[in-house]
Amino acid sequence: MSVTIAQLWRHPIKGIGAEALEHAFLTPGRPLPGDRSWAVAHAAASTQPGWQPCRNFLRGAASPQLMAITAETLANGHLCLRHPQRDALQIDPTGDAQALLSWLAPLWPADRPAPTRLMQAPPEGMSDAPFASVSVLNMASLRALSQRLGVALDTRRFRGNIWLQGLAPWEEFDLIGKTIQIGDAQLHMREPITRCRATEANPDTGLRDAATLDMLQSGWGHSEFGVYAEVITAGQVCTGDAAKVV
Repeated sequence: MSVTIAQLWRHPIKGIGAEALEHAFLTPGRPLPGDRSWAVAHAAASTQPGWQPCRNFLRGAASPQLMAITAETLANGHLCLRHPQRDALQIDPTGDAQALLSWLAPLWPADRPAPTRLMQAPPEGMSDAPFASVSVLNMASLRALSQRLGVALDTRRFRGNIWLQGLAPWEEFDLIGKTIQIGDAQLHMREPITRCRATEANPDTGLRDAATLDMLQSGWGHSEFGVYAEVITAGQVCTGDAAKVV
């Protein structure tokens, strides 16, 4: 069976809103365009210029309701955010930070430090990895985990960029250290992604309803799902494109 791109996703604001794509142009030393270009810091954050660790920002591990937000990037560069419990919000992230913070407040636990600041990411993005990463995930691994849990897990739980179809379950880990060509681009597969409680939340409801971390540990002895990759050769990637080791 050939390996192809099943899904493409980006997340314009870290931890807040998933957006499906049909294509994207990848550039060396950069994340997928528009992915984690912004992040919302909380009152206890010790922020500074450049990449920041995830503990400084709002994220689904702390508030499962954030996992139910979807995002749409409009032609003018504005973002439209939707959540089942909130009216849709359209913002210009360069100037509407307060509107976003107010919209997020009911979705964030009252006993946690409040959202205070919308920050623009550095050119390398603001993923959980301290380098410009593109996350590559495996549909077969998702099915294996779903079968163990007895729940059909949505890909949005894992906030990945590129989902591959045609690999064997967990074969993505065998690709670490190798270079793969996906569409026209080449990526170096660098390291596994360690998961957090964000994956336990249902992206339709924002409620925790699947013990993903416990099942990864009991079934496979780890809490890893997906691989951080680094773009080394530029190129267009589209859903349906072939992927191979080079």
